[in-house]
This record gives sequence, C-alpha cells and structure tokens, in this order.
Amino acid sequence: MKIAGNKFVITGGVSLIGSHITEQLLDAGAGQVLLFDNYSLSAPEAVKALKADPRIKVVRGDILRMHELYDACEGASGLFSVAAFLTLPLARNPGLGLSVNVQGQANVMEACRYQGVKRVIFSSSTAIYGEPVAGVMAEDTAFNWAAFQPAAALYSASKIIGENLCRLYHQKYGIQSVALRYSTVYGERQHYRGVNALYILENYDRIKRGERPVIPDDGEEVHDYIHVADVARANVMAMAADISGVSLNVATGTATSLNDLVRTLLKVMGSDLQPEYSSTPTHVRASVGKHMAFSREAIGEALGWEPQVSLEAGIQRLVRWCEGRDAAMN
Repeated sequence: MKIAGNKFVITGGVSLIGSHITEQLLDAGAGQVLLFDNYSLSAPEAVKALKADPRIKVVRGDILRMHELYDACEGASGLFSVAAFLTLPLARNPGLGLSVNVQGQANVMEACRYQGVKRVIFSSSTAIYGEPVAGVMAEDTAFNWAAFQPAAALYSASKIIGENLCRLYHQKYGIQSVALRYSTVYGERQHYRGVNALYILENYDRIKRGERPVIPDDGEEVHDYIHVADVARANVMAMAADISGVSLNVATGTATSLNDLVRTLLKVMGSDLQPEYSSTPTHVRASVGKHMAFSREAIGEALGWEPQVSLEAGIQRLVRWCEGRDAAMN
C-alpha cells in the first residue's frame, strides 16, 4: 500500500508506539493521520509537538464504542491497531483489560470491514511464546505457558485472539493484515506500564535521586530490548508491503540481562552507584528466563527490516528525553 497521500488511523495513537508510528508516517508523506485514543493510559500532551502538523487529527474515542470507530475509519486506507491493555494494567483490571484486547479488537476489524479499510497492522507481542525455550524462537515455535504468571498468560492469550481475528477477517472479507510480535519496547515517551521496560524507568528515577538501582533476584533474567523507533519503522514497512495473513517477530535477536541493562543505564547517566538485589515474589513479571533468542529471519525476508538502534544508543535517547521531561516539570 502506498503511504504518501493516504489517510491512516492509529488506535492508541497517543501512546509510545502510536506516536512514533505517526512520526514515520508523516516523514513518508501520509495525507492524514488520525490518532484515536481514549486517554485512559496516555495524555494528549504526549503528542503536543506532532499536533502542529496540519495532517494530524486527534480524536478522543474508545475501541469498545463501535460508532466512534466507524467515524474514525471513514476514508482511511489503513489502520494500525495499537490500543490494548499491557500485562500490568490487565493484572489490575482483568475484566476491562480482556474486553479491550478481545472485544475491542473485534470491533476494530468490524469497523474496518464496514468502512472499507484495506489493511490492518496489528500490534502483537513475543509474549505469546510464553517462557523462552532453548534455541531460537521463530514464528512457528510452540507456545510454552506452563510457567507463566496468570496475568501474563491472559495478556498472551488476548494477543493470539487478536492475531486470529485479523486472519479471520482476511479470509472472510479480504482485509489484508500483518501481526507484528514485539519484544520489550522502550524509548522516548516511555510510560510506567510495560512490565519489562519498567526496570529502565524505575532505575532511572532511582539513580536521579542518588539511590542505588534495584535488580530482581541475581540479575541474570534476560529480555530482548528494542527501541520504539525500530518498532515504528517495522509498522510502516508492513503497511507498505504486499503481504498478508502473517505474523512476524520484531526483535533485535539479542538477549540482554538485567545486570547488563542497569550497567548500560549507569554508564549513560555517568553514575558510579552500585546495584542492589531484591526479590519480591508478588511483583507481576512476564518472564524470568535466563535464555532468550528470537529469530528475525522472517521479517528480514518479508520486509527487509532489521534493527538500527543499539541498546546503548537507545538508552541515551531515552535518558535525554527523561531529562527534558523532568526539566519541563520543574
């Protein structure tokens, strides 16, 4: 699909990922970008700079309200389905979280069918694989949920349902779709709701206060941290591509331990504080494995995508944004 000149809708548009997709759509010449968001987990200030562009339209709406989705999708060529509850807020309000992630996604697909939207890019997650297994996890790797915490399993299940709603609407109505399975996303405009990325912000705040960063257990738990700019670029490339009905990992393919993550954060912030280790069994955690390897072969072949932002460069960008945020609040 051509990006230049067309209208695109982003549900959850006033968000970390949604705002970065917006930037890249504007750079690619999109005619209009409608940011559809109910502000329950975000605020319009997050896209204040973007709103200066006349091609941006911000609409307050909820994916649980069909008539608002119908209006937003009118005249749109494509939709980026970003709006969803993450694991942490879903754990706090499972009823609403499941309604948003499941019924909300069904509403999105129905609105696209009704308004003739041709293509949907669905924000999925590598969390659907469950606890990491030995070897490289590709898109056909079997799910491993036995050791997952309940909230993490519910979140993963909702993403599998979302992916298959996209496939069903492709089969029945010809709506093209691609599901992108993100690993741990972080970056500028970071929020405090991502279970794994939360370690970055919480420890940034502690270091700024002169307190030692805290690392769970022995710090050997690993995650695949991917900068939001790389995620946004994958979304725009998927929208422009001529593929449909597939799921693709969006990951760096590099596992980073919490020890290495905090060391990088301390280095970027110029701090010599020493981490402290703590175990809190009641904390919601999506994964505690010490091995993680996601394949990015499929997305490379399908889209020609590969990550461009290294962990240290991404942390530098996030720290600069946090410092600017903090200065603006003082």
